[in-house]
Amino acid sequence: MAERTLDPDLLRSFVAIAETGSFTDAAARVLRTQSAVSMQMKRLEETLGRAFFVKVGRNVELSLDGEMLLPQARRLLQAHADLVALFDADRLGGSVKIGAPDDYVTTFLPGILTRFAQTHPMVEVEMICESSDRLVTLFDKGDIDLALTTTHSIVPTAREVHRESVVWVAMPGHSPATARPLPLALFHRGCCFRAAALAALAEASITARIAYTSISLAGVVAAIETGSAIGVMMRSTVPSRLRILTEADGLPRLPEFGIALLKHERRGPAVEAMERHIAASFGPHLLRLAS
Repeated sequence: MAERTLDPDLLRSFVAIAETGSFTDAAARVLRTQSAVSMQMKRLEETLGRAFFVKVGRNVELSLDGEMLLPQARRLLQAHADLVALFDADRLGGSVKIGAPDDYVTTFLPGILTRFAQTHPMVEVEMICESSDRLVTLFDKGDIDLALTTTHSIVPTAREVHRESVVWVAMPGHSPATARPLPLALFHRGCCFRAAALAALAEASITARIAYTSISLAGVVAAIETGSAIGVMMRSTVPSRLRILTEADGLPRLPEFGIALLKHERRGPAVEAMERHIAASFGPHLLRLAS
């Protein structure tokens, strides 16, 4: 029997589909056409004699065989990257200092940093977790190279990499949204989500009180999970265990916000590489979260 071999490009596309749930979004990530990615998966399934995906609505999910393959594929790709780096004297090095609010660190950065480490394993990354207004101050002082911050409108001096709506959230099985005054679990004073929520409630003539305040997403979520308050956050940062409330629940619609990427000029190739990577990561696979 002929020995079966696996092209790393096939596994790279497989992992991209598994992480995005879409052939289209995976194609954007690996810089191929959707038809090329489909052909790659056909080759992979023919090589191993298994079907790795099942269609669910507009997206795809891993089959049982796909779930078995995913961790092995990630390990092989990491080993491949490590081997290339070992013999690549020109491998990009240096350091990058990046800042982001707590909710972005929790939701967006794990995937971004994982993919960056695969392509630039020798770059040292330092993360600063602060509020958007504090990050702007640090950025203006030159203390950080890159910053992801929340914006209500497009900032001329920054690059907007993502935009989506902010939503009301509550603990399933609880109905604090009907209470008056409405009990709220909000981010810290100065947070634009907090200001937007209070403004929307005032416009709708809904009385409210701030029951809980936290600078972190974990703190806000913990307060909401008590079932005694509702909160606001970007749709894509809502934990699956919480319920998104709508106008049908008697609450006003909240505005959209953007995520801006701030970058200093001439900070070196490592910073330039991270900037490109972040912008590419906020691609079509995130846009479906905002719909």
